[in-house]
Amino acid sequence: MQVRKLILTAILAVASLPAAAAVHEVHDGESIQQAVNGAQPGDTILVYPGRYVEGVYIDKDGITLRGVVEENEWPTLDGEKKLNDAILYSGNDITIEWLKIVEYKGNAIMGQAGNNFVIRYNWVIDTGVYGIFPQYGQNGLIAYNKLSEIEDAAIYVGMCDNIDVKFNEVFDSVAGIEIENSRHALVEANYVHDNTGGILTFITPGLPIKTTYDVIIRNNFVVNNNTPNFAAPGSIVASVPAGSGIIVMAADDVRIEGNIITGNNTAGILVSDLSFIGDISSDPDSEPNPDRLAVLDNFMEDNGTDAVAEVKALSMATNFTTRGPDIVAVGSAEESDNCIINRGRYRMIGTDDWSECDITTTMETSTYLLAGGAPPRSTDGESKAQLLYRGICAGCHGYDVRLIGPATVTIQAIYGDDAQGIADYMASPEKKRPDYPEMPPQDHLPEELRLEVARYMLKDGQ
Repeated sequence: MQVRKLILTAILAVASLPAAAAVHEVHDGESIQQAVNGAQPGDTILVYPGRYVEGVYIDKDGITLRGVVEENEWPTLDGEKKLNDAILYSGNDITIEWLKIVEYKGNAIMGQAGNNFVIRYNWVIDTGVYGIFPQYGQNGLIAYNKLSEIEDAAIYVGMCDNIDVKFNEVFDSVAGIEIENSRHALVEANYVHDNTGGILTFITPGLPIKTTYDVIIRNNFVVNNNTPNFAAPGSIVASVPAGSGIIVMAADDVRIEGNIITGNNTAGILVSDLSFIGDISSDPDSEPNPDRLAVLDNFMEDNGTDAVAEVKALSMATNFTTRGPDIVAVGSAEESDNCIINRGRYRMIGTDDWSECDITTTMETSTYLLAGGAPPRSTDGESKAQLLYRGICAGCHGYDVRLIGPATVTIQAIYGDDAQGIADYMASPEKKRPDYPEMPPQDHLPEELRLEVARYMLKDGQ
């Protein structure tokens, strides 16, 4: 009897163990989405070389989507300039790696409120508005990707916390790397060249997260970012002047160290308050000043040689007759709570009141990733609708500021109390305005969730 009990106990113990992670293979002519649909948390999906004309949505946790590169042949997701998004994920603990993604209209890889993500070793070309776009996520690594020909930002970190952006190459885009309304971000060892603006860290008013702070921009090559701005007219990024190496706008506690910043025709580093994008009075909760900026040792050369008119005017007023500045500070960015070391190395405008920095290096911070990861997003303290609005909608629809799409207040005015109309449009959008890009469909969301988000947008959306 005792032996039977021991055997039964052992059987039950084995039965209670989680199933071993499975590996799913996808070959040319098969569907990646079908493999995702059949996967369980912890599974790996291997995508072999071929051409995959589809969009993929991952709403499960613990999925690894891995391309297999054989003899320099990549698995390629091809949007054919017809599909909007290559990969959307809302699950947690997601890894996406070794994929080539080309010619989508919206985004290559977009995160929608998923935590603990790894996006690495991907090759992204001409995917519309954004390349890699985690939104409202925490604890993520973006590394060793190559991105080009993006009409907004190649890498766009929106409303995120604890993010490392390392060892990427971004070029031929409007913005190389953007850290927007995000906190605790390390941008390190990237090659950022031939964009309109190289590395941007800023606050966009009208978003649910109101702050950007604790950002380290370190040991990057920021070179020849002089590409004419080809962003959608009227969008915020359309205001980025060509020739900008690093832009800091209203962000706090930004430290810039060890970068090689050369050949940027307007300025190596441009620091501004929110007046850079016009009237911000409609969002008084977005504090407009860049506070406690620290410019540490950097190598800067041949910046400011063909600046935009506004910087040229400042240069002439400062008697920079042969070439312009390495560093420009305007508006409240000129205040003394910003600091610099070894100021004699740089040609500068607007920095006379900057103090001497107390710190000389940021190297004590090796990563902002969280040991043990971040817990999944919870609806405790925020409704499911609010979570979805922040994770999906707010990155393109600021409350009362135009981003990629119309502002939320504009949508409220158009639809009134017709939440069903918004929910239906989310599932099957169509291009209605020539000056806005076509909205990616959100038909992966069940109708009841789309309706819940629509009601939230009409009620508040802030």
